[in-house]
Amino acid sequence: MKVFVEKMPDSNATLTAYLHDSSPELSNANNRPCVIVFPGGGYHMLSDREGEPIAATFLAHGYHAFVLRYSVGKSMCFSDALNDAQKALHCVRSNAEQWNLNPKQIAVCGFSAGGHLAASLGVMGTERPNAMILAYPCILSSMSRILAFPVPSCDDKVDSSTPPAFLFHTANDSAVPVENSLRMADALSRGKIPFELHIFPNGPHGLALANELTSNGSKAMCNQSAAQWMPLCLTWLKNLFNAC
Repeated sequence: MKVFVEKMPDSNATLTAYLHDSSPELSNANNRPCVIVFPGGGYHMLSDREGEPIAATFLAHGYHAFVLRYSVGKSMCFSDALNDAQKALHCVRSNAEQWNLNPKQIAVCGFSAGGHLAASLGVMGTERPNAMILAYPCILSSMSRILAFPVPSCDDKVDSSTPPAFLFHTANDSAVPVENSLRMADALSRGKIPFELHIFPNGPHGLALANELTSNGSKAMCNQSAAQWMPLCLTWLKNLFNAC
């Protein structure tokens, strides 16, 4: 496995790559799909629980994986973060041959505010991913009240170029109401964009993998029901990309 960090041009953002090694015994895997992970943190900070552990899980299932540490903080603005996301996607796609990845099979996976960034890239990006994975995402501009800076809504910007999406949320999320995912799903439905939506009944905001690997020792962050989001997502992504 190769691990390295790419600095995004004209930004403090970094893209950490986790790439499988090539092998003559894995000749069918020299053109792998990949996932770019956007951790959450309210655009105030970036959660480590929603970064490398998520990338490692996708890596373990055959994907190349990346973690984007994008611009955050009150001194920044939404366009800074979106520019970072666009640069990261362009970097991955333009290095597809060198990094042995399929440029038409790039998913973004965002959590909370990172979910807002992933959705924004999918509906507003000048270059767009091939799939979006939105984990308890901020979608509505009304969420700006808890974020580091004002953000636009994503649901009203869904168009014919928006990629397929996988969404999950918990019904009693008190930090980011489930309405955010429901509104995005409704917009995708009206736009005839394929999507899969899972609403689990219980669980606090910020579950990440919802198991002990990302619980930080909190029993509340271990939720057997909500932890099914990752296996469900892997099945969805495999079907979408026709991965072997």
